[in-house]
Amino acid sequence: MAKNNEYIELPWTMNSSSGDDEAPKDPRTGGEDFTQQFTENDFEATPPAQRVQFILGEDVGDDGTHVSHPLFSEMGMLVKEGDEIEWKETARWIKFEEDVEEGGNRWSKPHVATLSLHSLFELRRLLVNGSVMLDMEAHNLEVMADLVCDQMVSAGTLPPGVKDKVKDALLRRHRHQHEYAKKTRLPIIRSLADMRNQSSSKTDTSSHLGAIGVTTWFHAGASPQHQTHSQGRPQSQSTTKDMVKSPSSQSMARPSSGTELSEQQGHKGNTHFMRKIPPGAEASNILVGEVDFLERTLSCFIRLSQAAVMGDLTEVPVPTRFIFILLGPPGSQSNFHEIGRAMATLMSDEIFHEVAYRARKRDHLLSGVDEFLDAVTVLPPGEWDPTIRIEPPAAIPSQEVRKRPPELPKEEVDEEEEEQRLREESGLSRTGRLFGGLINDVKRKAPWYLSDYKDALSMQCVASWIFLYFACLSPIITFGGLLAEATGKHMAAMESLVSGFVCGMGYGFFSGQPLTILGSTGPVLVFESIIYEFCFKMGWDYMTFRFWIGMWVAGICIVLTAIDASALVCYITRFTEENFATLIAFIFIYKAIENVVVIGKNFPVNQGIYDCVCTPPLGSNASVVDYAKYNWDSCASYNGTLVGGDCGTPPTENVFLMSVVLCAGTFIISTILKDFKNALFFPSIVRQYISDFSVLIAIFAMSFFDHFLGVPTQKLEVPNELKPTLDTRGWLIPPFSEKNPWWSPMIAVFPALLGTILIFMDQQITAVIVNRKENKLKKGCGYHLDLFILSILIAICSVMGLPWFVAATVLSINHVNSLKLESECSAPGEKPQFLGVREQRVTHILIFLTIGVSVLLTPLLGHIPMPVLFGVFLYMGVASLKGLQFFDRILIMFMPAKYQPDYMFLRQVPIKRVHLFTIIQLACLIILWLIKSFSQTSILFPLMLVVMIGIRKALDLVFTRRELKILDDIMPEMTKRAAADDLHKLDAEVGLLARIFPFGKGRGGRVVNKPAGPGGDAGSAVGLGLIKCTTSNANEKEFEAQSSLLK
Repeated sequence: MAKNNEYIELPWTMNSSSGDDEAPKDPRTGGEDFTQQFTENDFEATPPAQRVQFILGEDVGDDGTHVSHPLFSEMGMLVKEGDEIEWKETARWIKFEEDVEEGGNRWSKPHVATLSLHSLFELRRLLVNGSVMLDMEAHNLEVMADLVCDQMVSAGTLPPGVKDKVKDALLRRHRHQHEYAKKTRLPIIRSLADMRNQSSSKTDTSSHLGAIGVTTWFHAGASPQHQTHSQGRPQSQSTTKDMVKSPSSQSMARPSSGTELSEQQGHKGNTHFMRKIPPGAEASNILVGEVDFLERTLSCFIRLSQAAVMGDLTEVPVPTRFIFILLGPPGSQSNFHEIGRAMATLMSDEIFHEVAYRARKRDHLLSGVDEFLDAVTVLPPGEWDPTIRIEPPAAIPSQEVRKRPPELPKEEVDEEEEEQRLREESGLSRTGRLFGGLINDVKRKAPWYLSDYKDALSMQCVASWIFLYFACLSPIITFGGLLAEATGKHMAAMESLVSGFVCGMGYGFFSGQPLTILGSTGPVLVFESIIYEFCFKMGWDYMTFRFWIGMWVAGICIVLTAIDASALVCYITRFTEENFATLIAFIFIYKAIENVVVIGKNFPVNQGIYDCVCTPPLGSNASVVDYAKYNWDSCASYNGTLVGGDCGTPPTENVFLMSVVLCAGTFIISTILKDFKNALFFPSIVRQYISDFSVLIAIFAMSFFDHFLGVPTQKLEVPNELKPTLDTRGWLIPPFSEKNPWWSPMIAVFPALLGTILIFMDQQITAVIVNRKENKLKKGCGYHLDLFILSILIAICSVMGLPWFVAATVLSINHVNSLKLESECSAPGEKPQFLGVREQRVTHILIFLTIGVSVLLTPLLGHIPMPVLFGVFLYMGVASLKGLQFFDRILIMFMPAKYQPDYMFLRQVPIKRVHLFTIIQLACLIILWLIKSFSQTSILFPLMLVVMIGIRKALDLVFTRRELKILDDIMPEMTKRAAADDLHKLDAEVGLLARIFPFGKGRGGRVVNKPAGPGGDAGSAVGLGLIKCTTSNANEKEFEAQSSLLK
């Protein structure tokens, strides 16, 4: 430290207590040791993980100097470019590594950084023996270079004679990859100093630099600063002779400063890439190079007290906070390159990145490196190809376990109490007072009501609205046709449209979960047909008797709401809900295919001879043969006359084949475009729009294709007048009729009980599926409120003689899927993460508002082929199967063990037990299908859903509680996996704590070993193993230090 004042008075104090003259203390601490009651030996005796946890647990101070920010890392290389020597950008990091390809004209794909152990150990050695300067006061690169060189000279690591040469190397021009596209313009590497020198003298001054190495890393922004030559010291031509003769050993004049150059030459950052940088990010620059005037390696780790933008040092205009410099003699460029990559990877590591911000001396940085080594996993060099770039993972494990100390074992939580708490949060527990659940639902949903409209301001909602409009309109029209046959046209398509409008609008405005889509269902149709047949045999007025059934159903549902009957939903587990959802999805798929097959029966391909021929007009000289070539629709355009018995209708032999093409085309286009957001083409916003509007694009594309070919396929038929189908009925149903006995309202309670079970189960199972934890809904559930609103809507529909609408499972699932939110991929290589669902009411309201005005859109809707809508049905059925664990387990039954996916339940439950559970669930599904398929038994379908709950309860006798909790749980797959991994690590740490030993085992993340590239050090190849930090048995002082750290 005595040499310090001979060169420069440094703006910080050096930590002389530990003998570490390159590691200055934070001036804010006033020299106070941050370990407080611990000695230096106490701190070093603890394992790295605990030291890092203690560092991260410290107070960062009131000035915010040590608050961590997101980091952008950039790496450059000192190379020759033309007649100039400069720092060239070769790699960059936000989260994953991107390298400049060997061709030098493009960036590589983002990939996981693979490092050699040799480079990590060399980096640690450099941090031990090299310079470490924390909280440096420097606002430009020239000041930083002066301080670094003076400090190295004072420490005796840099000979004073080469100080100016090192400074000259540090102040070289920085060239970034995006600037190479402008190479044809005025060379931006040509400095103003060059121009002045050339105007005054024809003699080129020689550079101090010699052989320049290969790799330079930038962790965000710094630029070369203007450095004037020493006065009175001529640049000798003999300097060139001292350089190693390499492509980079040419002499060049020193460029002007980055600040001056950016101002006078208009340096521009990569503004396009700036969009990828997180807000508030700072930069870390790694500068690595080889020079021939050094005989030993120089390294310096610098943290600035305040981040500063240093001209053109960084590709993007973000302030620089960290700089790592590595200069050395020729011959070690591959090692330097790997060491630089190791430093950049460390800075991109979440834990070391925070340690670097909070470190107050060299030992803190070393603790961060040691903790990183503790967490590293090494791959054997003979079992993987180091030239392969590892794709970024779909999900990155949380690093919180590495940050927090292990907690002491807590008392076991009562599972029943925990389940009760979760039920209370979701409103599925009895309140003990009338309408208590309804009141809680209103209180839970009221604060979100206004946001339900604000959150709909997105193009995604527009796409969802149009998609679900067609998805809901077609089954309403189809259901109306079937209902007309089942009820003697008392209710048909027009009544279904009006019911959709009334129920949809009411449910959209006032329901607790507007993501649930109402629709007509098969069991309701069967129920209506049975009631109509009964009234027809008894000679009763069907609509009047149905009025009283509806009143009873509405009254019973209100009573169920009052007594919090929706709390019984907690008994509907994954076993029951997935059986029901899979059944409805199979019905959609089956009906779509069945409807196309029916078209084939009505319009067979082989129809025999079509008795219609085009003949020439009277007085024409053309023969019959000449006009016979014209078909049915083109004959009139040639003034021909159609003759034959079939000329009244167009030929239909191509209708079936065209219908197959339209249905399959709609399904394929919808499926492909829905996944287009993950494609490699076009910008992300374009891919997102194509994905959101995939079904709409498919509908319009196949409708245009059908119109272009002119094949007479079946078209969507929508009523064009707003009036009841039967002229003998009005829009209000009289409660009494001369045909019905006075006691008929009394006995209506019995079919109403069956109808209530049907509606209750249909509604609540669908609500459970929509409110799954996987969907990450934030605005809460509303089971009681939904049932209450539905009971009022049933009463209104009964008064108006409209069909009853209940929650439609497949439509609701597709509504949720169309509104899923994913994170915006800001960092290159980062995979989008599922964030939740856009919870709002507007799409539900707009869907049924448009359905209500469909009568006015008949001229447009009449051009949509029915096979296109059948393709939409097929798509919705297949799409709703995604994410169902039951369907995944069915597929696993046909996979060899080595090809089975790494599902959570396969980790923890024997495969035979998984198959047994699947077979039982599949048997229940087949029973439900058979009961639904026959009209005599279909009325028992809602009762069988109740039976499913009983069967699930009986499985407690077959499977253990643990197996059922894993196989019959609605926890998201990734959440369970992360929870299991964290629990495993915590169990291991608690076990070590119980034995009062230091925590020395590796933990957490995964980094793979990569041997050095061609020409690299062979010592970087290492064998398989988990690096572990071992320590001796804890003595009494070590144990006290560890206990205090854990506190």
